[in-house]
Amino acid sequence: MFDRPDSGERALVVHPVFANAPSCDVHEFIELALSAGADVEDTVIVNRPRPEARLLIGSGKVAELAEMVARLGIELVLVSHALSPSQERNLERELKCRVLDRGGLILDIFAQRARSFEGKLQVELAQLRHLSTRLVRGWTHLERQKGGIGLRGPGETQLETDRRLIRDRIRKLTARLEKVDRQRELGRQNRLRNEVPTVALVGYTNAGKSTLFNALTEADVYAADQLFATLDPTLRRLELDDHVVTVLADTVGFVSDLPHELVAAFKATLTETREADVILHVIDASDPERSLREQQVNAVLEEIGAGDVEQIRVYNKIDAAGLPPQVAEASESRPAAVWLSALTGDGLSLLRTVLTQRFRQDHIRGTLRLESSEGAARARLFEMGAVTDERYDEDGQCWLDIDMTAKDFMRMCSQTGLVPERLEREDTPGAQRVSR
Repeated sequence: MFDRPDSGERALVVHPVFANAPSCDVHEFIELALSAGADVEDTVIVNRPRPEARLLIGSGKVAELAEMVARLGIELVLVSHALSPSQERNLERELKCRVLDRGGLILDIFAQRARSFEGKLQVELAQLRHLSTRLVRGWTHLERQKGGIGLRGPGETQLETDRRLIRDRIRKLTARLEKVDRQRELGRQNRLRNEVPTVALVGYTNAGKSTLFNALTEADVYAADQLFATLDPTLRRLELDDHVVTVLADTVGFVSDLPHELVAAFKATLTETREADVILHVIDASDPERSLREQQVNAVLEEIGAGDVEQIRVYNKIDAAGLPPQVAEASESRPAAVWLSALTGDGLSLLRTVLTQRFRQDHIRGTLRLESSEGAARARLFEMGAVTDERYDEDGQCWLDIDMTAKDFMRMCSQTGLVPERLEREDTPGAQRVSR
């Protein structure tokens, strides 16, 4: 057994391609390697009719790779295909260096990006669940039974101890994340009580979600041209036109073949997407594979139970694609779409207008006449911040111009005894007319 080096920057990428089997994008996998901090020395594409049980890619190709590893001084071999624990162990023995598959590479990137307490807990939980299946011959120096006094090893005792420690740690992390989930649920319930809608940003990694988030909310969330630049979810207040207020949530980016350990660990974070009123699906307009990326994100949304949430497509990076800002109305088969550039700001006003119109459907605007004896209703409307103008006529009657959600208006009417039909409703796009 070899000693695992602390560094792993000099890397060799191995991309197996099997007949009649889908494979990941090799260019995306190289981007993942670069995002993890690896210095990719070379890329080897291996074509085979089917996976080989012991070494995945066959002993002949492994012998060629071992020669490359020794010649180039490779410290880490990255395989773009999922490896079983035994395959990973066998490849490490033959290549004399560390071997990491796609899932392990993504977990490593997430471990580097996590900054918040919740994010670190989620990543550690995912890593332990991944590691629990890979405790194979990790302590071979203790497994051997040698002859002679004082040389008899404890056999599998150390391996069993590691497994027990990992199980205990997983239970503790799960309990902590359940507590965090309860705290997030309290925040969601408060937003529901205050009638504050939530807009969730989702999309393939490096589509520009964080840049768009900063442009809309003037936040300072870290954004960079790399995969999984940001990991921790962030919520900010977003004020739209006509005093419409929402909460914008920036979530973790998606990727094809997302490890199941991550989907399970980030369940609490992904709940923000599932419980959102509207999803902004950010798509890289300059990506030649944008249709495929859009399908992959929608597949993940279906997996986490967010497939039925109303969606608005946002085609970002039109400056790189050479496209003008524009809006496409929703149809029976496709949601509404906005073309913009979060980097230059072109088209941001169009997105704000689309969101304003969407949430204006739940608002009412109009004039309400109150008698002098209905001061309680007037005070309640001012308390709710719904009054935009106030006038009095010569008979002492009060005329209030109000702007509020339909739910708040109906609740106010039930509390004060007002008849909803007394509201003289303005004609607004998408609003239902309230009869006098």
